[in-house]
Formats: sequence, C-alpha cells, structure tokens
Amino acid sequence: MKKIGILLISLLLIYPCFVKAETDLAPNAKSAILLEASTGKIIYEKNSHEKLAPASMTKMMSMLLIMESIEKGILSWDQMITVSANASGMGGSQILLETGEQMSVDDLFKGIAVASGNDAVVALAEAIAGTEEEFVKMMNERAKELGLNDTSFKNPHGLDTANHYSSAYDMAMIGKELVKHEKVLQYSSIYEDYLRKGTDKEIWLVNTNKLVRFYKGVDGLKTGFTEGAGYCLTATAQKSNMRLIATVMGEESSTTRNAEVTSMLDYGFAQYKAEQILKKENVLAKIEVDKGKSKYVEIIPKNDINVVMKKTDKLGKITYDLKLDTLKAPIKQGDEIGTLYIKQDGKDLNQVKVTITKDLKKATFLELFFRYFTDITTGSVKF
Repeated sequence: MKKIGILLISLLLIYPCFVKAETDLAPNAKSAILLEASTGKIIYEKNSHEKLAPASMTKMMSMLLIMESIEKGILSWDQMITVSANASGMGGSQILLETGEQMSVDDLFKGIAVASGNDAVVALAEAIAGTEEEFVKMMNERAKELGLNDTSFKNPHGLDTANHYSSAYDMAMIGKELVKHEKVLQYSSIYEDYLRKGTDKEIWLVNTNKLVRFYKGVDGLKTGFTEGAGYCLTATAQKSNMRLIATVMGEESSTTRNAEVTSMLDYGFAQYKAEQILKKENVLAKIEVDKGKSKYVEIIPKNDINVVMKKTDKLGKITYDLKLDTLKAPIKQGDEIGTLYIKQDGKDLNQVKVTITKDLKKATFLELFFRYFTDITTGSVKF
C-alpha cells in the first residue's frame, strides 16, 4: 500500500507537467491566441485580452481598410499614388519611397504585405483618407464596428507611440476579417519579389514572415517588432477546409515567435477538424419581396458554414433559425438582409449573415400592375 501511495503521489506531481505540455503552447509569449477563422472558435488562449503594443501587426487593420476602399471604388489596383513628404519620411521598415515618387496601389500594397513598409502604408492611408490622422480615425471606427474593446490605434504602421495598443484577441479577430478578402493572401504569401524591377532604384522584398516558406499551408499574415512590443506575429494557415489564425505578442526573438506559432498551428491541425454543414451556394429559403422585379428571391449564406470540433468528437444535431430584415426592392447580391442562427444540440453554435443569389431590381408600375392582374386571374389574390 505504501508503494501504491508513493506511486499515486508521483503521478500527481507529474500530471501538471503533462497538462502544461498540452496546453501551454506559447510559454514565452506575453499573450497568445489560436482560433479557427470561419467560426471564430478559440482553440487556445493565454492572456489574450492583455493590452500590448502590436508593432507592425497594426498594418492588418490598415490592409483591411485598403481592401475595403478598393472594393468601394475609392482606390483601384492600377491607380498611381504620389508619395508625400510625410510618407517618405517614415522610419523603421520601409520600401525607400521618395517624396514625389509615383507608385501603383498594387506595388504599395505588396510593399506593406511583404516588406512591412511604413512609408507604403502611410502613402495609401493618405490616398484613402486625405491625411494620416483621418485614416487613424477610420481604423478606430472599424475596430469598434468589429466589437474590439482592447484596441486603440494612434498610427497606421505600428511604431511605438503612447496609447497605441491592442491584444492578441483583437489582432486575431482583425486577421479573421482580413482573410475574408482572399486577394490579401496572394500578397501576404509572397516570399520574395522586387519593386521597380529593372531600374536603378530596384528593391528586393523578402517576407518578414518566414513561415510562408517554411510551414506548409501558411499564407499570411503579419509580423511585428519594436523595442516596446518585442517580437509579434499573426499567422494564418489552411489545411483541407480548415483555416487557423495564431497570434503571439511580446516574444523575445523572431526564432521563438516562429517556433511557438508553429507549435500552436501544429496543435490545432492535429487535434481539431472542421466539418462543413452549409455552403454559401445552398439556398435556405425562397422569399417574396415587395415591389421586386422578380416576385421571389432565393436566400443564401454569405459564407460557407463549418463546425469546428475535436477530431474525437461527433457532430451533434444541427438546427437553423432564419431571421430576415424587412425586404424591399432594390436589393443587391451581397447585401446583408438577415441572419441565420445555428445551434448544435440546442446550444448556440454560430451565426452568419445571409444575402440573395442575384441582384433584385425594383419593378416598374406596369410590371406591378400586370402582376397584380395575373394574381387576380389565377386566384392568388383573395378578396
């Protein structure tokens, strides 16, 4: 019995080591988080809401606003931007822009995503908002829209500034929003490239995120380093139909941040799976719309819908509740017109915005008149 007791005590002493080895995936980071991108399911976190300097991970919000501005037609990829003295004077990492130089939005964005150019991000910030200060206001407004409570931006690049802070959670959530714009990943996955190719001002770009070369599936997103922030990284990787986002902040070296993000991604892909329960092409309902050119529209999810779970778990009973806004033509495909609430075994699982399969124009007076006449003759209208 004495030997058994000693054995049990030994196991209890050893057990915490096993737990720590399984759960403390980023022991050297001040804060960290690992989540699945489509659902936001958190797989691992450590001090994830601690407010810390984010360094150049700040540029993820800048890139998000740039992408949204391009989609709104405020900028175009081939548009030439004239570099201001303010932009060319940025310190830290840069692509050596000169005052008065012109560069395309495409090349400037590449300079941000690959080389973390402070000068490039300020040039685009000014092109969008007029001034760097106005762009920073947009950044903070967008953060509020995303429900981020740990963030205060003071610049678009991430150089250490008083009251410029964020958290691992908020950075990962910005990354989650950013990867919805798949074109971003075409840039952030580039390992090396050139700007001003073939000129005497040619510059070689090498991605500051080495994992895009050395970890299969990594195609973004953003590194960061300042004296105040330490080494930071938000990385994303996709395998099969599951995309993970891992963020670490306050690491002591680039080697450590890469190793710990690698451990986090390895753990997520080894332990978890994503099962697709709906595709964005799946029609959820056919709804009549007031004064539409077509009488009915088909409702679809805006995104594919996955359930993320441990590989040892089984998918439970999935139920849906579709709640729509008041629908009235015109409506564009992509407009958010309601929400699909999803439950698993009666518990809230996820929610996704819904839209329509194609644009719906407003019907003319004659079209509405003939529709009403047809409905009367076919008995669709009852008196």
